[in-house]
Formats: sequence, structure tokens, C-alpha cells
Amino acid sequence: MGELTSEDPKEVALEYFQMGYEHQIKGDLEQAIALYTKSIELSPTAEAYTYRGWTFSFMGRLEEAIEECKKAIEVDPDFGNPYNDIGAYLIEKGKWDEAVSWLEKATHAKRYESYCFPHMNLGRAWEHKGFWSRAKKAYKNALETNPDYLQAVTALHKLQAKMN
Repeated sequence: MGELTSEDPKEVALEYFQMGYEHQIKGDLEQAIALYTKSIELSPTAEAYTYRGWTFSFMGRLEEAIEECKKAIEVDPDFGNPYNDIGAYLIEKGKWDEAVSWLEKATHAKRYESYCFPHMNLGRAWEHKGFWSRAKKAYKNALETNPDYLQAVTALHKLQAKMN
């Protein structure tokens, strides 16, 4: 584990968060959870809860991942990632109907760097439910927010082929 460079609790929390992310990327998920937890104990942030949830999801612990995202929303209801993540976890669980409302909230969140993800997931949900025109619109919205999003390009082409 790296050396901490600050004594300010918020800065230390951020350092723990960053170390947690490094461990998560390396696949050291238990250590990542421990570091995210230390970060949260010092200064709870929506990001730390969301990333701890993401780590739980990598371990197949989807219910815990969803609960972490709900905590993130309590801390910062404007942060879009946890809404999308809940929707994605519900899709993974086969709960397509429940996923839609979470994904729609993510597309309207005030703070989100990658709106293409909830639009893409919403497209997947609509397509699965047989609402192809809604799915097409969602995929196009994903591409409007990120024209280079290959997954959305592919999904849109496959859907258009189905529709012909």
C-alpha cells in the first residue's frame, strides 16, 4: 500500500479512494473494498460508494452493489453513475422493467461524465422488452453523447437489421 501524503481527512480519503481504484484495476478486489471503506469512513462520497459497489459487482455480489449505489445517491443525488449502475445490475439480474426507471434517472442526472452509458443500457432494456423504436432512440442518444461509442454503433446496426 502506498504512503499517505496528507493529514487532511478529505485528502486522505481521496488517497484511499485512488489506492482502492488501483487495486480494483489490478483485480485485487478485497483490498479495493477495504481501501474504499477507509475512504468512506473518513469522508463519505458518492464516488467511493459507487466504486465500492462496482467492486462488489465484479465479485458477483449484485445486491450489495445496488445497496452501495443507493448510499451514493443519498450522499449526492445529482451524481449519475450510481443510477446507471443500479440499472445495469438489475439488467444483469434479469429485472429489465425495474432497470428502466433507474437508467432514465441516470440520463437526466446533473453530474455525469459519460451519458452514453445509461442511454446504451436503456437501449438494451427497451430492445429486450420489444420496444424497438425506443431502443433505436436510446442508441442514437448514446451516439449523440459519444459518437465514437462502438458498442452503441453496433447495437444500432443490429437493431436496424432486425427492423428491416
